[in-house]
Amino acid sequence: MVAKITVTEGEFAGWQTYDLHDTFDSVVGPFYFKPDPDGHMRCAFRAEQKHMNAGDRMHGGCLMTFADIAMFQIAYQEMEGASGVTVQLDSTFIDGAYVGELIEATGQVIKAGKSLIFVRGQITTGERPLLTFSGVIRKFTPRG
Repeated sequence: MVAKITVTEGEFAGWQTYDLHDTFDSVVGPFYFKPDPDGHMRCAFRAEQKHMNAGDRMHGGCLMTFADIAMFQIAYQEMEGASGVTVQLDSTFIDGAYVGELIEATGQVIKAGKSLIFVRGQITTGERPLLTFSGVIRKFTPRG
């Protein structure tokens, strides 16, 4: 299991992240998460140059990667400690993001069954929507 880290200083002090050395997530992240007062999970990161495309807007693949990671945080309670894989991820691009902007994802679980969890959410910067997404997670117990 990957270790959670609580950030103790800087912009994301009090947020959590994962210790993801030598993974794809470590290349595109770090991404942070914390529960809102209503219990729903909020995910965030600060847009950097490494997240931009040749047109100086955030690369669509970066937004989709963030949506995929956020989907698992949104479904965290329903995962019940199990592992999971993305079975489906649909996204609609609405606007682009720029270096320096705070990028946030929120959402909700639509339905959670024994092995499938259906999630929908949105990625924003401030009041500006960037992407909406919906997806399905298949949870499973890893082979030991």
